[in-house]
Amino acid sequence: MTSEVPFRNSLLFRLLVTSVLISLVSIGATAWLTVRGTTVAIEQERGQVVADYATIQDTLEGFAATHRDWNGVERTVLDLSRSTGRTIILTTRARKVIAASRRSAAERLPLNESAVIDPLHVAPSTDQGVGRAEQVSRIDPRAVGPFRLPAEERANLRRIARGEVSCLYGRTGVRAQIVEEASGRPALRAPRALGEFIPACESKGLLLPTPTEATALAELTGLVRGCAERNHVRLPEPLTITMDFQVDGDDSAESSAAVDDCVEEGRREQLAAYVAPAALLFVASPPSAATAVFDLSPAGTLRVLASTGLVLAATIAVTAVIAIRLVRPLRALTNAARAPSGRHLRIPVTAKDETGYLAAALNDLSERRERTDEQRRVMVSDIAHELRTPLTNIRGWLDAAQDGLAEPDSALLTSLQEEADLLQHIVDDLQVLAAADAGTLRLRPRELDLREVIEQTMSAHQATAHAGGVETAVHAPHGLSIHADPVRLRQILGNLLSNAIRHTPPDGRVTLSARRVAGAVAIEVKDTGSGIRHEDLPRVFDRFWRAERSRSRRTGGSGLGLSIVRQLVRAHGGDVSVASRPHVETVFLVRLPR
Repeated sequence: MTSEVPFRNSLLFRLLVTSVLISLVSIGATAWLTVRGTTVAIEQERGQVVADYATIQDTLEGFAATHRDWNGVERTVLDLSRSTGRTIILTTRARKVIAASRRSAAERLPLNESAVIDPLHVAPSTDQGVGRAEQVSRIDPRAVGPFRLPAEERANLRRIARGEVSCLYGRTGVRAQIVEEASGRPALRAPRALGEFIPACESKGLLLPTPTEATALAELTGLVRGCAERNHVRLPEPLTITMDFQVDGDDSAESSAAVDDCVEEGRREQLAAYVAPAALLFVASPPSAATAVFDLSPAGTLRVLASTGLVLAATIAVTAVIAIRLVRPLRALTNAARAPSGRHLRIPVTAKDETGYLAAALNDLSERRERTDEQRRVMVSDIAHELRTPLTNIRGWLDAAQDGLAEPDSALLTSLQEEADLLQHIVDDLQVLAAADAGTLRLRPRELDLREVIEQTMSAHQATAHAGGVETAVHAPHGLSIHADPVRLRQILGNLLSNAIRHTPPDGRVTLSARRVAGAVAIEVKDTGSGIRHEDLPRVFDRFWRAERSRSRRTGGSGLGLSIVRQLVRAHGGDVSVASRPHVETVFLVRLPR
């Protein structure tokens, strides 16, 4: 296979194509951003218009609420026009000009007014929530009329308020503030976190109406009674109107609404002589010359094309440089991977980018391959050693019998049969492990009585245990069922039992027990044998591994039993673990799903 890659398949070509696409997308994105920016600017302008209109309307309503007529409003209109940049015209209901920021604009009024300035009929606030607009007074709170306090009463109430502030701070530690309402009445306000409160420290002086307010309230009461008579509304007796213009003693929802309407009507009658008459407000934006957003003339088109070409060329050049820098280390990786020596060469990591990560990953892969090859060689050597021993014994006895050195009697045949059985056992174990590695190990699970399986397996190893002087015991509750392959389950328990009996000295004890755990069944094989050192525990389930460093078969076994146990347990969806205290106790724990 040639090392030269066609240009159309090379990384450089693909990066160039990608850069062109990116450039086109960036140009389109720039156009979209321009349009989007223009749209946002228009929306911001609209928001500014709404804010300006609200400021103008609120300022003029405040003027009307605090003046008996529109005299002197011209200066307010001019100030609003300068601050907002809008043309403002104020007229009577009959469209007679009261004040205008530009006299020329007053000659041609728009067809529809922008708003009606009437402090006794202001628009309901939008922050009151849906369904509450009808319950909120539509009289501008700045319209106080006869409730405006004279200087003497203001001074007296402020003195009482200062005393309340000192008293509250001394008793509660709350530092209140004195704010003055539109009528000149001082009120106490707590910090925002505590909300409002009613002063109730030394006296109720701030809650009682002053003589001026009492007179105004008496006048309002008479107006409310007149409204009630005209509209046949039942009023509570005695009729008491509080300082916040609420009627005490009326708990009927229907009559309460009618009474509130009369209070509102009475307030309008009372305030009519103290506020300016309703007026029409006209607000317009000043005329401005239209400015072209885009210039699509030939010169402008050429500038756009030149800018686009420059961006495209710069992108291609930068991409080419980056592609070359990327291709060079990739070629070095390719050459290292194709080294003819067949050795696993280590690739130097010269960068901390994707290429460097790739080199590090290849080095790691090479190391794992070396370890795998070493494990494969060791495994082949172990298999050869395990198979050579029984084969050597069988061939030696057969040669001796053929040469007449051994009599082919029953003892010889029994010995040959044992060696053949050992050989078959090793081959069967290797076949099980090969099937597990290949994923072809088949299980035939069914519902089993686990205690019965445990007792059968222990009975099969009873003779071996008694021959070695090892005591055995079984602990499993009745009715403990499990869904498993009976043959493979007995193979798991048999391998663990044979391993425990083989490593337990005379007078030792091997216990096979089972119990229910959360969502599973736990099976324990416990022995009091020589145990396993702590540093050897991670290798217990490795193939052909033995605790003895020598390859003698003093304790028997092929070194495959525990590996088979782990594969069969995993095939059932469980897990197996081991814990050991040398010369005290070793416990193999198998957890299988129920």
